[in-house]
Amino acid sequence: MTDIKTIAVEVVYALPHEQRLIKLLVEPGTTAKEALVRSGIPEEYDEVDPDTAKLGIFGQSLGTKGLAGAEQYVLQPGDRVEVYRPLIADPKEARKQRAEKARRQAQQQKG
Repeated sequence: MTDIKTIAVEVVYALPHEQRLIKLLVEPGTTAKEALVRSGIPEEYDEVDPDTAKLGIFGQSLGTKGLAGAEQYVLQPGDRVEVYRPLIADPKEARKQRAEKARRQAQQQKG
């Protein structure tokens, strides 16, 4: 009988009021998407769809900056798969609004 070695990884999902961290032992060759499914997070949180969820490894989004997508990225021992929630506001728009507010405040102080 062949001894199948496993690697330890984590899958995390954070909400404003709670964080779920699931530690898994998976077979070498497991992808980030497969680890998400095995973690049970999609069953626990309806908003997490394994087919569309944005995933990352230690703050680096999969499918960007030369990293493979979630379906292709093969996990390494100790990897932390992060499930990202959609942004509530567009960061560019939020910066624009803050700049406008600061400009208005500066004008009010002048006069």
